[in-house]
Amino acid sequence: MDVFSRTFLPAAAEAGVTLPTVSRHMPILRRCVEPDDKTVLVSRCVSPDHPLAGDFLMLLTYRRLVITNETRVLRRLRLHLNANLRHLNNVTWRPDLRATAVELAATAVDGVRERFRIRLSAPAQVWQVDRLLKHVFRGHSAEDPGPPQTLARAA
Repeated sequence: MDVFSRTFLPAAAEAGVTLPTVSRHMPILRRCVEPDDKTVLVSRCVSPDHPLAGDFLMLLTYRRLVITNETRVLRRLRLHLNANLRHLNNVTWRPDLRATAVELAATAVDGVRERFRIRLSAPAQVWQVDRLLKHVFRGHSAEDPGPPQTLARAA
């Protein structure tokens, strides 16, 4: 089993993504990442810019951000974004404890600003996602002990 499979499946389970959803999205995700890519975050998300577009699944590795879209009615899958992290500009995120969510925004290489809202079940998860995003997009700092552990599920 390659690094991607070993890290993706536990991250998806930790995020509460069901096995049928993982199975549907896996062929698209597999084509977008290298076998040695380590999964940092897997999460369902919505796009405030496309409220009727259906559900999105976000995969963040140390090299890529991949977002797939599943339409509401027909449940058709399509690749929404597949970007090398070096090609993303102006990456920002905003934790929202009140709504237990994190809004992530980035400008893709084609100049389109993408925004996604990651809904979480507990405030502790908001801070965990914030730490994961800091680790990936801002690198290590002097007080950073290393990569954060997996996303803790709410009890």
